[in-house]
Amino acid sequence: MTANQPDDANRSGLSVCQYLELMDQGTIDSKSLVQSYLKIIDESDDRIKAWATVDHDFALDQAKNRDSLRKRGMPTGSLHGIPIGVKDIIDTSDLPTQLGSEFFEGRQPQNDAAVIERLKEAGAVIMGKTRTTELAYMHPSVTRNPWNTDYSPGGSSSGSAAAVAMGQVPLALGSQTHGSVIRPASYCGVYGFKPSRGMISRRGVLQTSYHLDQMGACATSLEDIALLTDSLASYDASDPMCPLRPRPDCRKGLKSEVPIEPSLAWFDLPYASRYSKELVEGCEELIIETGAHIERIEAPLSFSGLIESHRIIYGYELYRSLLDLGILESSVASDTIRESTKLMGPITENQYHDALEAMHAAEDWFVRFFHDYDAVLTPSAPDIAPRFGEGTGDPCCSTIWTLAGLPCLSMPLLVGRDDMPIGIQLVGAREQDDRLFRTARWLLEYLWDK
Repeated sequence: MTANQPDDANRSGLSVCQYLELMDQGTIDSKSLVQSYLKIIDESDDRIKAWATVDHDFALDQAKNRDSLRKRGMPTGSLHGIPIGVKDIIDTSDLPTQLGSEFFEGRQPQNDAAVIERLKEAGAVIMGKTRTTELAYMHPSVTRNPWNTDYSPGGSSSGSAAAVAMGQVPLALGSQTHGSVIRPASYCGVYGFKPSRGMISRRGVLQTSYHLDQMGACATSLEDIALLTDSLASYDASDPMCPLRPRPDCRKGLKSEVPIEPSLAWFDLPYASRYSKELVEGCEELIIETGAHIERIEAPLSFSGLIESHRIIYGYELYRSLLDLGILESSVASDTIRESTKLMGPITENQYHDALEAMHAAEDWFVRFFHDYDAVLTPSAPDIAPRFGEGTGDPCCSTIWTLAGLPCLSMPLLVGRDDMPIGIQLVGAREQDDRLFRTARWLLEYLWDK
């Protein structure tokens, strides 16, 4: 197991759920809680630069409002009075949303994104906007890894993962089109969760890929991230990816007992040659400890094709999104974006439609696969974080699962070089996110009992 937090992180040791209990008891209030987190941000963010915008007055005004509602005996939400960070590609009517790009500096949306509406309904206190890579793509932000500032926090949800790891907020929203929640969570040693495709609306969030963009979050405990997911998940007619049917209850799943001990799968994947020595050794130890509960499986040959299908869909849709944004005609677009468009532009419509067919076939394949297995155990990233300035890391460990829209949970279980964290990922059946949390709790308890 990895250490609980960076040595100089500022954490109370309490979970969101414990804070909520204390507020219900009147032991603490939202104002004092928010003030304590603002103090941590003020003391530490010069070093890690996790925030694009922090508005102290706005945060405290929200906290006072939440306290007033509680004192008046008014209904309170599932996150009432809890501080949260929001990735800076998510529209907020009260704060700028600048998409990690100079091109959009000072951009002020008129309307909140759907997830912001849900946060406000739940009573959360929005502290500010966490940094993202440029347009949620691969050009690094200025954010540093709290474990060691010589390293990157990953991307694109760099600020969200770093802020949670540093103890600046207990929760933060992110998004994932490739590995943009799971990879930073792995690098920063926190829990990261990407729900099933369509569980959370993307209305008001920067669209880079219509088919692949999915929402996600970082937290310091399984229960907190389950609670946040439940608070955000809802149907939204304005997002065609959102199915009109009930959502899994993740927190209920987490608290429920497994009917029988779960059956896990470990795939020997086509990108395994990229795994670091420490990761391979750690994974082998996990497989041994999990014993008869895990089956090692050679990945189908089609998995290599799925990696290519993701590249085609992402490239085709991102290129058109960039054209719509108009940034490619500006002088402030990074070389990373400009060079990548040389590969995106030539993708043909036939290639794109073939890749979409492969994606839908993968979705169907995994429905059948999870009849026999509760979850896939797999790395969250192939190594520790890269050095700062050497990119945002390899997203290969998320490609197939993101393409298929499966729920993915990164857990801080391993340690690599320089005592840097490496996450291990559990991947579950689509729209059975509650079952995934139930399996995750069982696995952690099983490993801790060893």
